Amino acid sequence: MRIMAIDFGDARVGLAVSDELQMLTGDAWTLTEHNMERAADKIVAEAKARNVGQLVLGYPKNMDGSLGPRAEKSEELKALLEARCALPVALWDERRTSIAAHDILHANGKKMKDHRKSVDAVAASLILDGYLGTLR
Repeated sequence: MRIMAIDFGDARVGLAVSDELQMLTGDAWTLTEHNMERAADKIVAEAKARNVGQLVLGYPKNMDGSLGPRAEKSEELKALLEARCALPVALWDERRTSIAAHDILHANGKKMKDHRKSVDAVAASLILDGYLGTLR
């Protein structure tokens, strides 16, 4: 069974899918969508097309562990996803994944202005990697 991680943002959604053995991140890509309902529909379509059995949604907590407006948006997206498909949706603490994603892109020679194109996909990969690590 494949697992799909989701890094949800206001304009872009990073997605990453594991291999069948849930050991590695396979594909990672970014969707551009400003509307949460349409984003949920696109995520569900991608999950079905890739034979995904579980979703892991980034849950952006504040550094002190409290929840803010971004976490509330993740909770809203979780409810939309659960209403649109029968897949379980786990919330995953994503603190510092975007910072780590920018660091990875920078270390690999990407210019800061080019980060926008792939930072969300890298962040989704980091969310997925963290989640998969708990399954081992």
